[in-house]
Formats: sequence, C-alpha cells, structure tokens
Amino acid sequence: MTEVNTPLLPAGRAPEQDPERGPEQEPRRPGRWTRFVTARPRLSLLVALVLTALAVLAGSGVADRLGSGGWEDPAAESTYATKALEHEFPDSQPNVLLLVDSGGASVDDPAVAARARDLTARLAGEKGVTGVGSYWQSRSPALRAEDGHEALIAARITGDDNTMGRTLDRIAPHYRGVQGPVRVRIGGIVAVRHEMQTIIKEDLTRAELIALPITLVLLVTVFGSAIAALLPLGIGIVAILGTNAVLRGLTAFTDVSVFALNLTTALGLGLAIDYALFIVRRYREELSTGAVPSAAVGATLRTAGRTVLFSALTVAVSLAAMMVFPQYFLRSFAYAGIAVVLLAAAAALILLPAALVLLGHRINSLDLRRLLRRRRDPEPAEGTAWTRAAGLVMRRAPLFALGTTVLLVTLGLPFLGVKFGTADDRQLPSTAESHVVQQHIREGFPGSPGGGLEILAEGRATDAQYAAYRQRLAALPEAVRADGPLVKGDAAYFTVQPKGEAVDDAAQRLVGEVRALPAPFDTKVTGTAAVLVDTKHAIVQRLPWAAAFIAVVTLLLVFLLTGSVLIPVQAVVLNALSLTAMFGAVVWVFQDGHLSGPLGFTSSGSIETTLPVLMFCVAFGLSMDYGVFLLSRIKEEYDRTGDHDAAVRRGLQRTGGLITAAAVILAVVMVAIGTSRVTNTKMLGLGIALAVLMDAMVVRSLLVPAIMRLTGRATWWAPAWLRRVHRRFGLSEGQAPVPRRDAGDGATGSHEPEPATRPGGPGTL
Repeated sequence: MTEVNTPLLPAGRAPEQDPERGPEQEPRRPGRWTRFVTARPRLSLLVALVLTALAVLAGSGVADRLGSGGWEDPAAESTYATKALEHEFPDSQPNVLLLVDSGGASVDDPAVAARARDLTARLAGEKGVTGVGSYWQSRSPALRAEDGHEALIAARITGDDNTMGRTLDRIAPHYRGVQGPVRVRIGGIVAVRHEMQTIIKEDLTRAELIALPITLVLLVTVFGSAIAALLPLGIGIVAILGTNAVLRGLTAFTDVSVFALNLTTALGLGLAIDYALFIVRRYREELSTGAVPSAAVGATLRTAGRTVLFSALTVAVSLAAMMVFPQYFLRSFAYAGIAVVLLAAAAALILLPAALVLLGHRINSLDLRRLLRRRRDPEPAEGTAWTRAAGLVMRRAPLFALGTTVLLVTLGLPFLGVKFGTADDRQLPSTAESHVVQQHIREGFPGSPGGGLEILAEGRATDAQYAAYRQRLAALPEAVRADGPLVKGDAAYFTVQPKGEAVDDAAQRLVGEVRALPAPFDTKVTGTAAVLVDTKHAIVQRLPWAAAFIAVVTLLLVFLLTGSVLIPVQAVVLNALSLTAMFGAVVWVFQDGHLSGPLGFTSSGSIETTLPVLMFCVAFGLSMDYGVFLLSRIKEEYDRTGDHDAAVRRGLQRTGGLITAAAVILAVVMVAIGTSRVTNTKMLGLGIALAVLMDAMVVRSLLVPAIMRLTGRATWWAPAWLRRVHRRFGLSEGQAPVPRRDAGDGATGSHEPEPATRPGGPGTL
C-alpha cells in the first residue's frame, strides 16, 4: 500500500485548471478497497450479521473453558518439581482445605473430633479426591490453630482447572456450613481460583451493563446524532463477540486465562469506538464540504481509514510482545488483544463504510444538539479552543515541555519502591469464603502456612545421606526448620520453613540457598517463593526482547506514516513517559494500600509480577493509538501547506477534541472493568484508565506540540535514502492540495481541501 506523493506547489501558485470546469476538483476514481467495501453494502452488512450470529454460538460458554492460573513459567525448575511431587507424593500437595471451626469448644472435644473424623472419611470417598488428611489423624501442630478452636482437613482434587472446579462445585454443598457441632468453610488454591473465575464472570457482565449506556450517552454528546452514536457501539459489539469465538477456539489447543475476557471487553469497545469516531468524524467533515456520500466514503478511507489501519498495527504490535513470555497468563492477553484489535479494525474498515454508504446524509439524523445550536448565533468555528490551546503551548514551548516532563516523572517515582509478589486469595474480596479461610490460617495457625519450600530429591540415597541433607537444610541462615524425607522409590520429599513471610526477601534468599546446597542426589525446589523467583527470572530474561520488539516495530511503522527520523523516536519516548503516572499510582494505591478502603480491596504489600508487563503493553499500544491519530493529521496538514507550526496547530485543532473524547470514553470502559472485586482486574482497569487520560490530556495536548515546536522543521528530516524508502513504501495521508471552491486558507480556515493522489494509483483506498 504505497503512496504517490505529488510535490507541493510553490507558495501563492494555484494548480492549472480546466476553464470548462472551473476550480472544482477533478473527479477521482475510487480505489480498489473503496470499491470492494461499498459495491454491495447491504450484502456486506448481511454477511456480517450472519457471521456475528455464528460467533455468538461459537463463543458461548467460553468463560467456563478458561483457566484462572498461568503465572508460572512452564519450563522453570519450580514447575517441574510441582508436577513431579503431585505425581509421586500427591498427599503432600493439598489444594483444598476445610477449615473446621468448633465454636467455643476445643477441637479435641470428643463430639467435635468425631464429626471431624466423619467429614474426613466422607471426603476420602469422593470421586476425584485423593490425599485426604486432617489434624485429627496426624495430630500435626501445623493443622491446629493456636487458640485451639479451629483445625484443618486437607485434600487434593485431581484434574485440570476446569475439572477441579466442577469437582469442587459437586462436593462443596455437602461439606460447607454447619455440620453438627462444627462449622466448615472451604479454602485452598482450588477454591481461590474457582471463586476468582466465578467473580470475574459476574463482574464482567456488570461492567458491560455499566459501560454500554454511559458510552452511548457520551457518544451522543460527541456526535449530537443518535444515529452516528450507535455505529461505534455496533462495531465494538461485533469485535467482542468475534474475539470470544476466537478464544473459544484457542482453548482447544492451549491454555487461556479467564482474565483475558476483561481485555476483550475493554479493547473491543474502546478501540472500536476510537476507530469509528475517527472515521465517522472524517466522513461528516467530507459531507460538510459538499461531497456526495460515495465520494465522502472514498476520501474517508484514503485518510482516516489509513490512520485506523496504522493504529491497529501499532496496538497489535504492543500486545504481540507478550507472546515472548512463557506464562500463559500473559500470552492469553496477546491472543485476546490481537484478535480484538484486528476485528475492530476490520469492522471499522469494512462494515462501517458500508453502513455510511447506506445512511448517506442520514448519518446526521436525530441530531440532539440542533436546538442548542439554534440558540447560539454565530456558532464558533470548530476547534477554536484547541487552536488557542495549541498556540499557547507553542508560544511557551520550553515551559510546557519541562513542566509536563517533571510532572510525569514525579508521578512515577513511587514505582521505584515496587515489590513483586504472587497472586493469592487477597485478590478476592474480604468476604469471599476462600479469602476468609486463608486469612484465618495466616493469622491463627503457627508458622507461615503455604510459605514453606518443597524439595524433590531424585536418585538413590541411604537413610544417612537423607538425614545429613535434612540437617544441612535446617542449618541454612534463612531456615527455621526442615522436615522429611518422605521416600517413594528413588524419589524423596523434604520441606523447609523460612523465617519470614511466604514470599518476602528472606524466603527468596532461602530459595537460592537451598538450590546452591550440595547434595548426593538431584534436587528441584518449588513452593510459593520458588515460583516467584522463577517467574521474575523468566520476565527479566525476556523483557529486553519484548521491549526491543515493541520499539523497533513501532519506530518502523511511525516512520512509514511520517517519513521522519525524529518523530518515531519522539513517539516511543513520549509514549513511555506517558505511562509513568500509571506505574506510580499502581504502587502507591495497590501495593502500599492507599485508598484500599474506598476502592474495596485488600493490599498484599506487593504487585503480582506479570501485571506491570501486561499494563505496559496494553497502555503503550493505546498511547500509540492516539499518537497515530494526531501525527497523521499533522502530517496531512504539513504535506498540504509546508508550514510546520501551522500544521501542528491545525492537527491539534482537528484531532484534540476527538482524541480527548475517545480517551474519556475508553476510560469509562476501563473504570467499569475496574469496578471488579478481583484486585488484579481492578488494578488493570483503573491503571489503564489513568494512563489513557494522562496520555490524551497531558502528553498529546501539551507535551507533543511543545516538543514539536522546539524541534521545528527538523522534525521532518530524514536522509535522502530513507526519503526514497518512504516514497516507495510509506502510507501517509498528507498529499498535495487540489482546492475546492469553498476551501479556506489551508492553515486556519474552516474548510479542509481533500488530499490528492493519482486516481487509482498505488496506495489508493
């Protein structure tokens, strides 16, 4: 899709005109893409309706097939050890806990003990349950609360995530609640993940019910026309339903995280609305200059359509970077994100033009602002406020550039104190049953339950060698005690209890100490702290590759859009800078616990390790989305006038309000996602909402025009060989002008000449 760039005319000189035609633009033959999407608009929409209905059927029940884990590196030592221990020593790997509360009595009371033994026996007979044990069998102090009123029954449910969830649903009603003299609550990792999955599905439905009506009201406010406002919502719904079908298909081949559904909804609505806003706005501009609907659609696809294509590519690139990481939690967001971005762009570039052809001038029907406009005469020129704002910023460019940079860096400073951890029951609301159980265990049981390291020893050894190894484990600086071994064939199982919390610095140091400890057999270490250490290592190892991929491809795409060497570098740096407020807020709010009361979450004192990577990729892509919108219009104006400062002012005038409206609407969607009762989802929604608003209202409105004013015409410089590359492969909107009868002065006039390419030439849409 290359562009043919017509040289700019000398200042003051108009193109030669046919005296028979006057100054009107010569009719342009529509490009191949325009002909394709507008030839049979009714058929296109009918096919889309059928495909959407099929997507509804294909994607039904997708949430029930998604997993709630995926934070571990499947190739890590801890993952291997966990799976091996599950196979060799299933009794040592309980994943469901029954917290038995005896009320005012002691857990050793005969009636309590009898009921507890009965529950233990019944649980051992359940299908899909193994490794059942309890305090009343082993008399282990670790299974008895320090106050003597609570004790644990531990078991293991077998199978994958979905199988374990179904088993828990089947058996839980028979054990939960009052059982004679005791009350039973159910916890453990299976209960935590299953409850998290259920809550996410409920919260997602609620978020959609919140976001859709508010979004519709905002779209009506932006467009005025109720008809125009409904189109972006339709595109978003098509993208969401299509992505659900894609995810449903992927579950047949790979694991997909249930958290990906939140991203599907947010990006499906947000990006579809962004793209539809941009296209519908440009189409209405073309209609306002006197173009007939078919010509207006063609001009819109050549300009706004090309920008949407670039925007979709840049967002998809940022999300695709998560494929570099081994954790299926991150890879799931890449699957969902790429699918929803491409579907949103495809719907905007295929279905929306077909709808515009059918609607024609009726796109402005049901204009709810018409009465208001009649009351204000004369009506102010479009973008007047943005023109004044751009002028102010560019006159005080050094002040705005320095001030906004200092502000963004300051807001990001709390991230320097980030502490990484793992997701646990504290992701759930404090009233969730599995959270209550785990909190009781943390506060009332001895030691640090769930925080011990587990060691798999493989290879033949004597009892003396096992005993000597256990003694060396117990003597490690960060260890409290060591237990074991349990021996089965050539394998043995040890546990080591750290001095501090399950995943604090001491526990992580203990992982290194155990792994460095000599032994007469092969050892593999797992446990909560070991999983965290391995996860951090996997992310640190692959993060440079992901960052390099995003940076290089973004630089290339922005160069193809602008033909400049400096602008791509500015785009990458300023986009990264726009994310500082998000990362600072994540630590200040979710790690340090500020606003935990009003926002309704429990702070664990750390940030789940994969979340910053996810938030960076999503927020960077969305920032590039707005960056492409602004830069493409500035480039168009610069190609048309050759005046750098006027192009920046005009570009901000034409897109400032649009970008701000799109950011507010996307922020509404993300805040709706952020109402989730699961902390990670809340963090994702609210954090990205903040990043989007900061990018649109600070970076695009203040920092970008200030920096472009400081760099001046050098902004557009490129060496000769790169200019030739851009002429051959570039996909820019800006072209030489072909004036219309009602064209303004080109820099500040209220009408905008249509960009020109050779009819039917390369790159014509």
